[in-house]
Amino acid sequence: MTAQHTHLVKAMGAEDTSVRLQAAMAVGSRADPVFLETLVERCAVEPDFFVRDMLSWALTRLPSDITLPRLHKELGSECGQARSQALHTLSKVDDKSTWGWITRDLLRDADDEVARTAWRVAVVLVPDGEERTLADELVRQLGRGDRDMRLSLSRALVDLGEESRPALAEAAEHPDPVVAAHARATEVLRQNPEAGFDAAVEEAKRTVVLGPERRVAEA
Repeated sequence: MTAQHTHLVKAMGAEDTSVRLQAAMAVGSRADPVFLETLVERCAVEPDFFVRDMLSWALTRLPSDITLPRLHKELGSECGQARSQALHTLSKVDDKSTWGWITRDLLRDADDEVARTAWRVAVVLVPDGEERTLADELVRQLGRGDRDMRLSLSRALVDLGEESRPALAEAAEHPDPVVAAHARATEVLRQNPEAGFDAAVEEAKRTVVLGPERRVAEA
């Protein structure tokens, strides 16, 4: 590693966020495989969103035959941010052959940020014919987390289009009213992507509370 390489590696760990951002940009512009390990390691600890995104961009500039195996290894890391950022970078690479790496464990990850990133990436990478299977898996997470978490899941299911409809219809009758309402709100968004999520949730809650008899009467 040359003195210039060493300088950039040190800069990626600098205290100043702008210095780290410029260093990641410079590394990406060089597209030199010598930076692979440093980029991956920085992804796991970098606190700034924009710097992390630049690190991911820099990784996509490297040859995929060395980058993808390293990202695959990172998906098994004990560090949540490492898993999440590796998933995010996979979405940028957009290599359909990595679909099998988005496992059930990642889709159900206890770390909310990892799970929501896995949902988004799975929708990007899912091959033709697997959309319904993915939808069946995603609906298992309905009702999870806070508003932003639920919105992320709804968006993933909406992006699957018509293939998510059967799974959402079944989940809409779930005995847990939180799950049922989330499913119904997601179906509203699927049919009308312009509908507001909060309004859809409130309407879905009201519909669930009414019960099947009142819903039929209002139809």
